[in-house]
Amino acid sequence: MADDQVHVRSALQILLKQEPNLYVVGEASDADSLLAQARAVIPDMVLIDFELPGLKERNLISILHQEFPWMKIVALSSLLEKRALAVKSGVDAFASKIDPPEVLVALLQSFAVNQHHVNS
Repeated sequence: MADDQVHVRSALQILLKQEPNLYVVGEASDADSLLAQARAVIPDMVLIDFELPGLKERNLISILHQEFPWMKIVALSSLLEKRALAVKSGVDAFASKIDPPEVLVALLQSFAVNQHHVNS
């Protein structure tokens, strides 16, 4: 998971720790550390803040798709207007930080059990 705000990462860690089939294997605060961890761990899915510092969103998504074509990319933002840009950038799904936690968990679980859930 990647978010530049430590309190968001901590909250997500607490939320996801309780869920079957969802395992946090790394945390990143910027695009460079996300890419380094993804290359080291090779996760099935990444949850990223769409305004993550470092690379432009489109560039980061493009690199992730090129290096890990099977990886599901879920973008997270507090700005609902970022949804269209996130989808256009190629993320597999988008969730709002203002949605109830159950919405994010259901979305991530749908990928974890291999359900097709594109661009929600």
